[in-house]
Amino acid sequence: MRVFISGATGFVGSNLINFLNSPGSTYTIYGTSFPQKSAPGEKNIFFMDIRSEEDVFRVIKEIKPLWIFHLAAISNVKYSWGNKKETLETNVLGTFYLFEAVREFSPQSRFLFVSSSDVYGAGCPDEEALEEKDSFNVVNPYAFSKVSGELLSKFYIQSEGLDIVIVRPFTHTGPGQSPDFVCSDWARQIAQIEKGLAKPVIKVGNLEAERDYTSVSDVVRAYTLLMQKGKRGEVYNVCSGKFLSLKKILDILLSFSSLSIEVQVDPEKLRKADIPRLVGSNIKIYKDTSWRPEIPLEKSLFDLLEYWRQR
Repeated sequence: MRVFISGATGFVGSNLINFLNSPGSTYTIYGTSFPQKSAPGEKNIFFMDIRSEEDVFRVIKEIKPLWIFHLAAISNVKYSWGNKKETLETNVLGTFYLFEAVREFSPQSRFLFVSSSDVYGAGCPDEEALEEKDSFNVVNPYAFSKVSGELLSKFYIQSEGLDIVIVRPFTHTGPGQSPDFVCSDWARQIAQIEKGLAKPVIKVGNLEAERDYTSVSDVVRAYTLLMQKGKRGEVYNVCSGKFLSLKKILDILLSFSSLSIEVQVDPEKLRKADIPRLVGSNIKIYKDTSWRPEIPLEKSLFDLLEYWRQR
């Protein structure tokens, strides 16, 4: 089975490749890398800017995959504020090019469009988990781009007959995550302090925000199950159904270190518009695929810190 992963060398993409390459795998995996060139020896990885219509068409025409996981995106909220044009070109125009290439050259493909829990914005009811039927509430350029991608998906499902499933992952973490994201940023700072490369002070942003965390390993398992069992045209949350404050996340990470580390709020790490709480319901994905998260958050955070310690 030919599988294509846009953004294959990113955090989630590399974990997805490892999951699909488990013993007994029958997948032939293709993917894209950008802006980094693929490493020497990496098989079937194309250097491709998804903003290039010509490149997208060429790759899909050549591969004609049965499954497409669309992961390539500008995914950092803070970056999206300062780079709105690049965010829209990558996340919206790039998605449009990919849909058009599939329509033209590979209409039999099953397509997983990866949206985001950010589309819900600050719409989380008190003590209630967000469901897929809840309204959009856009509060940043990244969320706007993902809402646009979902609307494009619906158009290509209804008007062009494509087989698309939409997934809204909530916050996830694990080894290999970029330090542009909060858990990895903190783990990296702790590892630097332990090595004597920085003063025993960790710089943080808003610790009051509450998030629904899962392990990246659970997330890629969910994506694969949705390819196998998800219903065409449906939207699925991928989440734990529980939330923790970022202060609690930080406390867990600090508990893994024997050092006494001071915590300081850095105004540079505060978002222009933050979402107080994001917690989702995973009832729908469980009903259709039997997926539930299996890896404790503490293990994901410990493994993430070990990843940075080794570097």
